[in-house]
Formats: sequence, C-alpha cells, structure tokens
Amino acid sequence: MNIGILGAGAVGMSLARLFVQLGHKVSVANSRGPESLAMLAADSGAAAASIAVPTKAIPLLPKTLFTRLPERVAVIDACNYHPELRDGPIASIDNGAVESQWVAQQIGCPVVKAFNSILATHLVEKAAARGAKGRIALSAAGDSPSTKAIVLGLIDAIGFDAVDAGSLDNSWRQQTGAPAYCADLDAESLERALANADRRLLAHYRAEREANLRMMITNT
Repeated sequence: MNIGILGAGAVGMSLARLFVQLGHKVSVANSRGPESLAMLAADSGAAAASIAVPTKAIPLLPKTLFTRLPERVAVIDACNYHPELRDGPIASIDNGAVESQWVAQQIGCPVVKAFNSILATHLVEKAAARGAKGRIALSAAGDSPSTKAIVLGLIDAIGFDAVDAGSLDNSWRQQTGAPAYCADLDAESLERALANADRRLLAHYRAEREANLRMMITNT
C-alpha cells in the first residue's frame, strides 16, 4: 500500500517508521521542504516529498489536487487545530464546524479522522500484540466504510485496538482535549469516552488543553 503523510511532525514521523516496518511505501512531507527530512528518510526508509499542508494553509491548496484519487485511497486527517499555539483563528471551526468536516470541504475530498488522539511517543512505546491485556485503542471516524476499514486495519497492524467512531460528523468526539483525546484507553473505555464527549464544550476542551501545553512549554 502507498501511504502519504502530510506534515511530518512527531506523530507523522512515528507513523512513517511504523508503516515502513509493515512493508508499505511511505512518503513524508513538512513545511520546511524535503531537505529537512533527509535524516528521517534515511532512518525510516520513507521517501521525502515536497508538499506539506499546515492546517492554516489548507484553503490555499489547488481545488483539483485530490480530484483524481481512486476511491480506494484513504486520506487521513491526523491534525489537531491549535488556534493559540500554532494555527491562528479559523472562523468556521471557532463557530462550531467539525475540524475534519472543514478539512474535507477545503480539499474537496472525503477524509478519515485518525491518529490525532495519541502522543507520538506512545505510538512507538505502547503498541501491543492483538489480544494483549490493556491494549490501547485508537478511533477512526469517516463516511466511507471502505476507506475507514483501511484505516482501522492500519491501526490494528501497528499495535492498537481499532474503534469505529462513526461518521465524520462524529469526529469532534476525538478532537483536542475531549475525554478520548490522548487518554490511552482500552477499547471499551474509549467507546465510553467518545460517547461522553459534549459538543457544547469543544472550545473549552481545546482551550484547556492549550493552556496545559503552554504550561508544559514554559516549564521546560
């Protein structure tokens, strides 16, 4: 399988290594260009590419960029919106739009929300064999059953239980700061956390998480 990772941050780099180990052909990109990814490419076996899509730049992408993708291709949105720390304000999201719905609208292509709700280090350190007691679960939300099945399979393949989080409109349940976000829960507990999220509190969840991150940055 060919896998493209746009935005080779910590999560993207961890995923690149894991997917290459599984035998997939992986391309990675970031905002600094392919030269900055030379060490990662050499270390992981992934190829450095020249496209990157920071959240704030998504509306600037060519509208036809994704129009010729085969239906079987899964476009994964692993991003988290951080208006204070990184992205600046995006009015539609601030007014209540679901982040991944906004991404899908901007690029004109269905996406699957996944891999946004776990720390990059935990992707590598906390993977476990299928059936292992306490195995961490990750959720994926999307509107296409076939592409979501691809992503759920990838989650299981890299060492985590896969939880179907429903349609893309439900992906807000795993957004920044929600009960399911970076909580390292097993499948049953993750399903409860997704169900217990309150859409009215999205801005509060995000602000609280950003405040915690700012405190961590200040103390380092």
